[in-house]
Amino acid sequence: MLLTRRQTMIALSTGLASLAAPARADASYPGRIIKIIVPYPAGGTTDFLGRLVAEQLKNGLSATVIVENKPGAGTTLGAEQVAKSEPDGYTLLMATSTTLAINKTLYRKLPYDPVKDFAPIALVAAVPFALIVNPDVPAKTLAEFVAYAKANPGLAYGSAGNGSPQHLGAEMLKSAAGIDIRHVPYRGSVPAMLDVMAGHIPFMMVDLQPALQQIREGKVRVLGVTTPKRVAAAPDVPTLAEGGLAGFELVAWQGVVAPAATPRPIIDQLAGQIDKLLADPATRDKLTTIALEPLPGSTPDSFAAYLKSEVDRWAVIVKNSGAEPE
Repeated sequence: MLLTRRQTMIALSTGLASLAAPARADASYPGRIIKIIVPYPAGGTTDFLGRLVAEQLKNGLSATVIVENKPGAGTTLGAEQVAKSEPDGYTLLMATSTTLAINKTLYRKLPYDPVKDFAPIALVAAVPFALIVNPDVPAKTLAEFVAYAKANPGLAYGSAGNGSPQHLGAEMLKSAAGIDIRHVPYRGSVPAMLDVMAGHIPFMMVDLQPALQQIREGKVRVLGVTTPKRVAAAPDVPTLAEGGLAGFELVAWQGVVAPAATPRPIIDQLAGQIDKLLADPATRDKLTTIALEPLPGSTPDSFAAYLKSEVDRWAVIVKNSGAEPE
Protein backbone atom coordinates (compact mmCIF):
# COMPACT_ATOMS: atom_id res chain seq x y z
CA MET A 1 0.00 0.00 0.00
CA LEU A 2 1.10 3.54 -0.68
CA LEU A 3 1.05 4.58 2.97
CA THR A 4 3.35 1.74 3.90
CA ARG A 5 5.86 2.72 1.23
CA ARG A 6 5.57 6.37 2.22
CA GLN A 7 6.17 5.57 5.89
CA THR A 8 9.22 3.54 4.85
CA MET A 9 10.61 6.53 2.97
CA ILE A 10 10.16 8.82 5.96
CA ALA A 11 11.84 6.31 8.28
CA LEU A 12 14.75 5.95 5.90
CA SER A 13 15.12 9.70 5.57
CA THR A 14 15.24 10.13 9.33
CA GLY A 15 17.77 7.37 9.87
CA LEU A 16 20.06 8.16 6.96
CA ALA A 17 19.99 11.89 7.56
CA SER A 18 21.23 11.37 11.10
CA LEU A 19 24.27 9.48 9.77
CA ALA A 20 25.25 12.02 7.16
CA ALA A 21 27.49 14.96 7.97
CA PRO A 22 25.94 18.27 6.92
CA ALA A 23 27.27 19.58 3.62
CA ARG A 24 28.07 23.23 3.13
CA ALA A 25 26.07 25.11 0.54
CA ASP A 26 27.85 26.18 -2.62
CA ALA A 27 27.80 30.01 -2.46
CA SER A 28 28.47 30.28 -6.21
CA TYR A 29 25.44 28.15 -7.12
CA PRO A 30 23.36 28.95 -9.05
CA GLY A 31 25.30 31.24 -11.34
CA ARG A 32 23.36 30.61 -14.54
CA ILE A 33 20.13 29.14 -15.90
CA ILE A 34 18.85 25.89 -14.35
CA LYS A 35 17.01 23.65 -16.79
CA ILE A 36 14.43 21.05 -15.71
CA ILE A 37 13.85 18.40 -18.38
CA VAL A 38 10.31 16.96 -18.42
CA PRO A 39 10.28 13.76 -20.52
CA TYR A 40 6.58 14.19 -21.40
CA PRO A 41 4.53 16.67 -23.44
CA ALA A 42 3.25 19.87 -21.85
CA GLY A 43 -0.02 19.71 -19.97
CA GLY A 44 0.36 16.46 -18.06
CA THR A 45 1.07 15.68 -14.43
CA THR A 46 4.86 15.60 -14.79
CA ASP A 47 4.86 18.92 -16.62
CA PHE A 48 2.68 20.48 -13.92
CA LEU A 49 4.94 19.29 -11.11
CA GLY A 50 8.07 20.29 -13.01
CA ARG A 51 6.79 23.85 -13.33
CA LEU A 52 5.83 23.91 -9.65
CA VAL A 53 9.37 22.88 -8.69
CA ALA A 54 10.82 25.39 -11.16
CA GLU A 55 8.90 28.22 -9.53
CA GLN A 56 10.18 27.21 -6.10
CA LEU A 57 13.79 27.07 -7.27
CA LYS A 58 13.39 30.42 -9.00
CA ASN A 59 12.13 32.08 -5.83
CA GLY A 60 14.19 30.14 -3.28
CA LEU A 61 17.52 30.35 -5.07
CA SER A 62 16.98 33.66 -6.89
CA ALA A 63 17.69 31.78 -10.08
CA THR A 64 16.47 31.66 -13.64
CA VAL A 65 14.80 28.28 -14.12
CA ILE A 66 13.28 26.96 -17.33
CA VAL A 67 11.28 23.81 -18.08
CA GLU A 68 12.00 21.96 -21.31
CA ASN A 69 9.59 19.27 -22.52
CA LYS A 70 11.38 16.41 -24.26
CA PRO A 71 8.97 13.49 -24.75
CA GLY A 72 9.66 10.32 -26.67
CA ALA A 73 10.89 6.73 -26.47
CA GLY A 74 9.12 6.00 -23.20
CA THR A 75 10.79 8.99 -21.48
CA THR A 76 14.27 7.71 -22.39
CA LEU A 77 15.11 10.68 -24.64
CA GLY A 78 14.82 13.22 -21.84
CA ALA A 79 16.42 10.93 -19.29
CA GLU A 80 19.41 10.24 -21.54
CA GLN A 81 19.96 13.95 -22.05
CA VAL A 82 20.15 14.54 -18.32
CA ALA A 83 22.24 11.45 -17.62
CA LYS A 84 24.86 12.67 -20.11
CA SER A 85 24.80 16.31 -19.00
CA GLU A 86 27.51 17.93 -16.93
CA PRO A 87 27.01 17.06 -13.24
CA ASP A 88 26.92 20.68 -12.15
CA GLY A 89 23.34 21.16 -10.96
CA TYR A 90 22.20 23.09 -14.03
CA THR A 91 20.37 20.23 -15.78
CA LEU A 92 17.77 18.33 -13.76
CA LEU A 93 15.21 15.66 -14.61
CA MET A 94 11.59 15.51 -13.49
CA ALA A 95 11.66 11.74 -13.08
CA THR A 96 8.83 9.27 -12.77
CA SER A 97 8.23 5.63 -11.92
CA THR A 98 8.43 4.95 -15.66
CA THR A 99 11.82 6.59 -16.16
CA LEU A 100 13.66 5.23 -13.15
CA ALA A 101 11.86 2.00 -12.23
CA ILE A 102 9.70 0.55 -15.03
CA ASN A 103 12.16 1.10 -17.88
CA LYS A 104 14.85 -0.87 -16.06
CA THR A 105 12.86 -4.06 -16.70
CA LEU A 106 10.98 -3.02 -19.83
CA TYR A 107 14.03 -2.31 -22.00
CA ARG A 108 16.76 -4.86 -22.56
CA LYS A 109 19.18 -2.01 -23.19
CA LEU A 110 18.74 1.53 -21.91
CA PRO A 111 20.88 4.54 -22.83
CA TYR A 112 21.20 5.19 -19.09
CA ASP A 113 21.27 3.26 -15.83
CA PRO A 114 18.38 4.41 -13.61
CA VAL A 115 20.37 3.83 -10.42
CA LYS A 116 23.99 4.55 -11.39
CA ASP A 117 23.57 7.50 -13.75
CA PHE A 118 21.48 9.79 -11.55
CA ALA A 119 21.78 11.50 -8.19
CA PRO A 120 18.34 11.44 -6.50
CA ILE A 121 17.31 14.77 -4.98
CA ALA A 122 13.76 14.45 -3.62
CA LEU A 123 10.42 12.81 -4.17
CA VAL A 124 7.62 15.27 -4.93
CA ALA A 125 4.24 13.53 -5.23
CA ALA A 126 2.39 10.26 -5.61
CA VAL A 127 0.04 9.89 -8.58
CA PRO A 128 -3.27 8.00 -8.60
CA PHE A 129 -4.89 6.79 -11.81
CA ALA A 130 -8.47 6.41 -12.99
CA LEU A 131 -10.39 4.33 -15.49
CA ILE A 132 -12.13 6.72 -17.91
CA VAL A 133 -14.38 6.06 -20.91
CA ASN A 134 -15.85 8.11 -23.70
CA PRO A 135 -19.38 9.25 -22.69
CA ASP A 136 -20.85 7.24 -25.59
CA VAL A 137 -19.65 4.00 -24.01
CA PRO A 138 -22.80 2.50 -22.43
CA ALA A 139 -21.23 1.78 -19.06
CA LYS A 140 -21.84 3.74 -15.88
CA THR A 141 -20.04 1.34 -13.51
CA LEU A 142 -16.99 -0.90 -13.58
CA ALA A 143 -19.21 -4.00 -13.70
CA GLU A 144 -21.09 -2.62 -16.70
CA PHE A 145 -17.82 -1.79 -18.44
CA VAL A 146 -16.46 -5.30 -17.90
CA ALA A 147 -19.66 -6.74 -19.37
CA TYR A 148 -19.41 -4.33 -22.32
CA ALA A 149 -15.77 -5.24 -22.93
CA LYS A 150 -16.56 -8.95 -22.87
CA ALA A 151 -19.34 -8.37 -25.39
CA ASN A 152 -16.96 -6.33 -27.60
CA PRO A 153 -13.55 -8.05 -27.53
CA GLY A 154 -10.58 -6.09 -28.82
CA LEU A 155 -11.58 -2.68 -27.45
CA ALA A 156 -8.73 -0.22 -27.96
CA TYR A 157 -7.27 1.71 -25.07
CA GLY A 158 -4.70 4.50 -24.97
CA SER A 159 -1.69 5.07 -22.75
CA ALA A 160 1.22 7.45 -22.30
CA GLY A 161 3.45 4.93 -24.05
CA ASN A 162 4.48 1.30 -24.00
CA GLY A 163 5.33 0.22 -20.46
CA SER A 164 3.92 3.40 -18.92
CA PRO A 165 1.87 3.09 -15.70
CA GLN A 166 -1.23 3.78 -17.81
CA HIS A 167 -0.36 0.82 -20.03
CA LEU A 168 0.52 -1.47 -17.14
CA GLY A 169 -2.65 -0.45 -15.29
CA ALA A 170 -4.83 -1.37 -18.26
CA GLU A 171 -3.03 -4.71 -18.56
CA MET A 172 -3.66 -5.29 -14.84
CA LEU A 173 -7.34 -4.54 -15.53
CA LYS A 174 -7.31 -6.95 -18.46
CA SER A 175 -5.97 -9.74 -16.28
CA ALA A 176 -8.12 -9.00 -13.21
CA ALA A 177 -11.37 -8.63 -15.16
CA GLY A 178 -10.71 -11.27 -17.80
CA ILE A 179 -11.29 -8.99 -20.79
CA ASP A 180 -9.71 -8.80 -24.25
CA ILE A 181 -8.41 -5.28 -24.98
CA ARG A 182 -5.92 -3.76 -27.44
CA HIS A 183 -3.17 -1.28 -26.60
CA VAL A 184 -2.65 1.97 -28.58
CA PRO A 185 0.42 3.84 -27.24
CA TYR A 186 0.67 7.64 -27.37
CA ARG A 187 3.43 10.12 -26.53
CA GLY A 188 1.90 11.17 -23.23
CA SER A 189 -1.36 10.70 -21.35
CA VAL A 190 -2.92 13.99 -22.49
CA PRO A 191 -2.87 13.14 -26.23
CA ALA A 192 -4.40 9.75 -25.39
CA MET A 193 -7.09 11.36 -23.24
CA LEU A 194 -7.94 13.79 -26.04
CA ASP A 195 -8.61 10.80 -28.29
CA VAL A 196 -10.85 9.25 -25.62
CA MET A 197 -12.78 12.53 -25.50
CA ALA A 198 -13.06 12.56 -29.30
CA GLY A 199 -14.22 8.96 -29.43
CA HIS A 200 -11.23 7.68 -31.40
CA ILE A 201 -10.54 5.20 -28.61
CA PRO A 202 -13.18 4.18 -26.06
CA PHE A 203 -11.19 4.15 -22.81
CA MET A 204 -7.89 4.35 -20.94
CA MET A 205 -6.24 4.37 -17.56
CA VAL A 206 -5.20 7.98 -17.01
CA ASP A 207 -3.34 9.85 -14.29
CA LEU A 208 -6.19 11.53 -12.47
CA GLN A 209 -4.74 15.04 -12.22
CA PRO A 210 -5.02 16.10 -15.90
CA ALA A 211 -8.37 14.32 -16.25
CA LEU A 212 -10.18 15.98 -13.34
CA GLN A 213 -11.52 18.95 -15.31
CA GLN A 214 -12.62 16.76 -18.20
CA ILE A 215 -14.43 14.48 -15.75
CA ARG A 216 -16.18 17.41 -14.08
CA GLU A 217 -17.26 18.82 -17.44
CA GLY A 218 -18.63 15.46 -18.57
CA LYS A 219 -16.18 15.14 -21.47
CA VAL A 220 -15.16 11.72 -20.15
CA ARG A 221 -16.83 9.41 -17.65
CA VAL A 222 -14.84 8.02 -14.74
CA LEU A 223 -15.59 4.51 -13.52
CA GLY A 224 -13.09 4.16 -10.69
CA VAL A 225 -9.73 5.15 -9.21
CA THR A 226 -6.75 2.88 -8.67
CA THR A 227 -5.88 3.86 -5.08
CA PRO A 228 -6.59 1.69 -2.02
CA LYS A 229 -8.89 4.44 -0.71
CA ARG A 230 -10.99 7.06 -2.47
CA VAL A 231 -9.19 10.20 -3.60
CA ALA A 232 -10.00 13.40 -1.68
CA ALA A 233 -10.31 15.39 -4.93
CA ALA A 234 -12.98 12.99 -6.22
CA PRO A 235 -14.69 11.52 -3.15
CA ASP A 236 -17.73 10.29 -5.09
CA VAL A 237 -15.64 8.08 -7.37
CA PRO A 238 -15.30 4.51 -6.07
CA THR A 239 -12.05 2.59 -6.13
CA LEU A 240 -11.72 -0.25 -8.61
CA ALA A 241 -11.47 -2.54 -5.60
CA GLU A 242 -14.87 -1.30 -4.45
CA GLY A 243 -16.16 -1.90 -7.96
CA GLY A 244 -15.32 -5.58 -7.77
CA LEU A 245 -11.57 -5.93 -8.45
CA ALA A 246 -10.39 -6.80 -4.96
CA GLY A 247 -6.82 -5.70 -4.19
CA PHE A 248 -6.43 -3.62 -7.35
CA GLU A 249 -3.86 -0.84 -6.76
CA LEU A 250 -1.82 1.33 -9.09
CA VAL A 251 0.01 4.38 -7.71
CA ALA A 252 3.07 5.98 -9.31
CA TRP A 253 5.48 8.66 -8.07
CA GLN A 254 7.36 11.69 -9.33
CA GLY A 255 10.65 13.15 -8.16
CA VAL A 256 13.67 15.24 -9.15
CA VAL A 257 17.12 13.88 -9.98
CA ALA A 258 20.40 15.25 -11.30
CA PRO A 259 23.25 13.59 -13.20
CA ALA A 260 25.40 11.28 -11.09
CA ALA A 261 28.45 12.93 -9.51
CA THR A 262 26.66 16.25 -9.03
CA PRO A 263 28.31 17.76 -5.93
CA ARG A 264 26.47 16.86 -2.75
CA PRO A 265 26.25 20.47 -1.52
CA ILE A 266 24.30 21.36 -4.66
CA ILE A 267 22.08 18.28 -4.30
CA ASP A 268 21.34 19.28 -0.71
CA GLN A 269 20.52 22.87 -1.72
CA LEU A 270 18.02 21.63 -4.28
CA ALA A 271 16.55 19.06 -1.88
CA GLY A 272 16.10 21.77 0.74
CA GLN A 273 14.12 23.90 -1.68
CA ILE A 274 11.82 21.02 -2.63
CA ASP A 275 11.31 20.23 1.04
CA LYS A 276 10.29 23.87 1.64
CA LEU A 277 7.85 23.62 -1.25
CA LEU A 278 6.19 20.47 0.08
CA ALA A 279 6.17 21.72 3.69
CA ASP A 280 4.03 24.68 2.65
CA PRO A 281 0.39 24.00 3.66
CA ALA A 282 -0.88 25.94 0.65
CA THR A 283 1.16 23.73 -1.70
CA ARG A 284 -0.02 20.56 0.00
CA ASP A 285 -3.64 21.69 -0.26
CA LYS A 286 -3.13 22.61 -3.91
CA LEU A 287 -1.73 19.18 -4.73
CA THR A 288 -4.40 17.33 -2.77
CA THR A 289 -7.14 19.34 -4.49
CA ILE A 290 -5.93 18.17 -7.90
CA ALA A 291 -5.61 14.52 -6.87
CA LEU A 292 -1.88 14.37 -6.13
CA GLU A 293 -0.41 13.25 -2.80
CA PRO A 294 2.55 15.40 -1.69
CA LEU A 295 5.53 13.39 -0.42
CA PRO A 296 7.43 15.69 1.95
CA GLY A 297 10.27 14.49 4.14
CA SER A 298 12.34 12.53 1.63
CA THR A 299 16.10 13.11 1.43
CA PRO A 300 18.59 12.31 -1.33
CA ASP A 301 19.59 9.19 0.60
CA SER A 302 16.08 7.97 1.33
CA PHE A 303 15.04 8.59 -2.28
CA ALA A 304 18.03 6.55 -3.47
CA ALA A 305 17.07 3.63 -1.20
CA TYR A 306 13.42 3.88 -2.25
CA LEU A 307 14.39 3.91 -5.93
CA LYS A 308 16.21 0.61 -5.61
CA SER A 309 13.18 -0.99 -3.97
CA GLU A 310 10.87 0.42 -6.65
CA VAL A 311 12.96 -1.09 -9.45
CA ASP A 312 12.27 -4.51 -7.90
CA ARG A 313 8.57 -3.82 -7.27
CA TRP A 314 7.81 -2.60 -10.80
CA ALA A 315 9.83 -5.46 -12.31
CA VAL A 316 7.17 -7.87 -11.08
CA ILE A 317 4.36 -5.73 -12.52
CA VAL A 318 6.10 -5.36 -15.91
CA LYS A 319 6.83 -9.09 -16.20
CA ASN A 320 3.27 -10.03 -15.25
CA SER A 321 1.86 -7.59 -17.83
CA GLY A 322 3.84 -9.04 -20.72
CA ALA A 323 4.71 -5.50 -21.87
CA GLU A 324 7.56 -5.19 -24.33
CA PRO A 325 9.41 -2.15 -25.71
CA GLU A 326 8.03 -0.58 -28.88
